[in-house]
Order: sequence, then C-alpha cells, then structure tokens
Amino acid sequence: MKADEVRALSDAEINKQLEEADLQLVSLSVRVASRQLVNHRELANVKKRVALLKTIKRQRELGIR
Repeated sequence: MKADEVRALSDAEINKQLEEADLQLVSLSVRVASRQLVNHRELANVKKRVALLKTIKRQRELGIR
C-alpha cells in the first residue's frame, strides 16, 4: 500500500488497518521463532506497513498533512 492510498483512508480505517497489521506481525514473529516461515521478507514488509500507518496517523494528529 502506498502512502497516497493510506492518506485517502479515514482515521477509523487507518486504525483498523493498523490493528490488523499488528496482529499479522505477531503471527509472523511466532512463525519465525518456530522456523515455519518460508519467506522472511514478509516480516519486513509488515513492519514497513505498520510504520507507514503510524507515521500518517501521527501526521494527522499534528496537522502536518
């Protein structure tokens, strides 16, 4: 998901996406620890998505964009 696509979402949708990404991050972390995850790049992609969502959420709080 691109930053422009995230900015088009409402605050509630961003919170929902953030919650889903956090759950997915926990799930992937458990799979990494148990050596069941084949594609380790998935973990990095989810972390990046969480960071993007949190950044845009914070920008809205500060009124930057």
